[in-house]
Amino acid sequence: MVRGKTQMKRIENTTSRQVTFSKRRNGLLKKAYELSVLCDAEVGLIVFSPRGKLYEFGSPSMQKILERYQKHSEENSINKIFKEENTQSLKREIANMEETIRILESSQRKMLGEGLASCSLKELSNLESQAERGLSHIRSRKTEILRNQIEQLKKKERILSEENAFLHKKCLDSLYMDGSVSASPTIGFGGVEQVEVETQLVIRPPNVQDHLPLNNLNCNSSLI
Repeated sequence: MVRGKTQMKRIENTTSRQVTFSKRRNGLLKKAYELSVLCDAEVGLIVFSPRGKLYEFGSPSMQKILERYQKHSEENSINKIFKEENTQSLKREIANMEETIRILESSQRKMLGEGLASCSLKELSNLESQAERGLSHIRSRKTEILRNQIEQLKKKERILSEENAFLHKKCLDSLYMDGSVSASPTIGFGGVEQVEVETQLVIRPPNVQDHLPLNNLNCNSSLI
């Protein structure tokens, strides 16, 4: 004889309900015992009958099972509270960051000369002061960069000058070794020729003609 499928609803007949409770209770206790033995699991089972009678099974003991369950519940509760507080803190932080970003964007637009219609005279003065300070910092930084570049160029110039002098000396040394240039040239490489000029001063008595009047000179010239 095939048993029909039991419907999952309350058994109205008291006797049948009591018999079903006894059978399924024993089966449930047996399954809990098998689970604890076969799987080395800690199992706690509590059953109250319709009349209020207690049936329990605990492995290793119901007291240890309840203590562990309570500890686990408290930890879960603490973790839940911590997660909620952390979530609220993150939400507040996000809101503060969004407000900060909004203020910075508004300030940036005003610094660019946009949205100034709602600004008061004091706010405009503050924006002007900020712009002047920013411009001063920009110019100072620009000057510093230019000075550094100039120093680097001067350093390169000194290095190139030293290399040029070294190559010049090396070229002269090679020319002297080949004998193509005299050991004591009168004209140096890139130099200027030095010429000694001898000057002679002659002192003689003055000539009479040098002191003749202009008229006498004219007369003499006419006579001649």
